[in-house]
Amino acid sequence: MEQQEHWKSKIGFIMAAAGSAIGLGAIWKFPYVAGTGGGGAFLLVFLLFTLLLGLPLLIGEFIIGRKSQSDAISTYKKLAPRSFWHVTGIIGVISSFLVLSFYSVVGGWIILYLIKALSGGTAGLATEDFGPLFGQIISNPFSTLVAQLFFIVLTIVVVAKGVQKGIEKASKIMMPALLVLFIILVIRSLSLDGALEGVKFLLVPDFTKLTSETILFALGQAFFTLTLGVSVMVTYASYLPKTQNLPSSAISIISMNIVIVLLAGLAIFPGVFSFGLEPDAGPTLIFSVLPAVFNQMPFGVLFFIAFLLLFLFAALTSAFSMIEIIVATMTKNDPSKRKRFTWIIGMAIFVVGVPSCLSYGVMADVKIFDKTFFDLVDFTVSNVLMPLGALLISIFIPLKLSKSELFEEMRQGSNVGKLFFTGWFYLLKYVAPLAIVIVFLDALGVFKW
Repeated sequence: MEQQEHWKSKIGFIMAAAGSAIGLGAIWKFPYVAGTGGGGAFLLVFLLFTLLLGLPLLIGEFIIGRKSQSDAISTYKKLAPRSFWHVTGIIGVISSFLVLSFYSVVGGWIILYLIKALSGGTAGLATEDFGPLFGQIISNPFSTLVAQLFFIVLTIVVVAKGVQKGIEKASKIMMPALLVLFIILVIRSLSLDGALEGVKFLLVPDFTKLTSETILFALGQAFFTLTLGVSVMVTYASYLPKTQNLPSSAISIISMNIVIVLLAGLAIFPGVFSFGLEPDAGPTLIFSVLPAVFNQMPFGVLFFIAFLLLFLFAALTSAFSMIEIIVATMTKNDPSKRKRFTWIIGMAIFVVGVPSCLSYGVMADVKIFDKTFFDLVDFTVSNVLMPLGALLISIFIPLKLSKSELFEEMRQGSNVGKLFFTGWFYLLKYVAPLAIVIVFLDALGVFKW
């Protein structure tokens, strides 16, 4: 079926695609993996992998998405008919469905924290009180389910309005707001006594802390913070006109992702060091350590509320992309079906996400392969489906499309030369698959460090 929806503007597409990339991976996961990985050395390796591997794969997804002008599964059927390659799109759809099922749980936690902060429930608490508070919030089955449902409904309402009136319009408001809030928080964080130690931790590499495991973790983080491997960027690029400059758009999105990662580190680590806390707190860094930092600042509650708002914006813009890939596939890009299917898919995601939501409460003792339901879904998507999808895409593009086809598609809307194209092609064809295989095997525990 002919594509009926398109992005209204170049900036709208970039904001939406950047919003997909800049989610929990950049704001929640990056600070704690950088904290446990040694700070500056981890950041440097992450940046190198983002530019040398993430960028080529992102451009590749853009090329096949715009060339096909189809949903995630139909893209591979069009470009490689009568083959098994459409499985790549199926993996992307399943991955997005599962990711949003537990991602919405974390979105619900953000909403509950925001309500707690707005009602004054975090004011006056001692540093050691925030860990138990986090445990109390996430173990309440009723409130967490309601919050998860509310997060899903917010996502549905926006995506049901369509590409231009929903996703693009919301992203053009949320992404600039996110940047402004982050800059305010960074300025406040850098003004604290002892903040320089946190800046040094983030920006000055200490290569003595760089291990083989840290390098592999940085490589995985570079792929996953850009939402690569699940055909989300293929779907978003299918709404692009041929006049869009794909390399320029990809570079803009990568740049925004790097800026947000740096801002997240500069908002968090100066405060952590200023108040004598540990940067290697792990996944609870955002929810238990950071509130303690804000609580010790003048007007700390206001800054904490601002942080939670930008955290919520980032989570929502990523959620938009995850549900959009499923909606586009189910509706075959027929706008008349969008609203109905968005609600059906959204409610199905909520139902599947219920066990993940209850994994820290009434289902905490229910284990599958020694993992809670939340951890199992997270592991399956992050360590199996996403690396597999990224590997298949990196193999598919140079295998099924000729160099001349790829060069012609890349050149439409841009004036890239042969040198840039050749460098991109060989990074995608040879370097990216090898790197993904290494990450994939490491994630499955093949390597023992």
